[in-house]
Amino acid sequence: MNATPSRTSTTAVLSLVFGIVCWFALPFIGAVAAVICGHLARGEIRRAPPGTIEGDGMAIAGLVLGWVHLALFLLAFMAIMLFFGGLAFFAHWH
Repeated sequence: MNATPSRTSTTAVLSLVFGIVCWFALPFIGAVAAVICGHLARGEIRRAPPGTIEGDGMAIAGLVLGWVHLALFLLAFMAIMLFFGGLAFFAHWH
């Protein structure tokens, strides 16, 4: 029997690492890297012959962590802009 050993996708590992790191050290850039690496890893795993490349779960985890972080970043940015925009509006009229 000639079984081809499977390997773990490096980009899937990077996606998970950046997904975790974006919550502690690299807020925006880490999240973007996690999302990009996660999508690249899932494509790499999908295109490979079945069972040769593993790491889909890590890629999905990195994608989720990255997308959630980006969504929260966007919400926080919008809240800050609305708050300061409201302050500017009231300062102008009072």
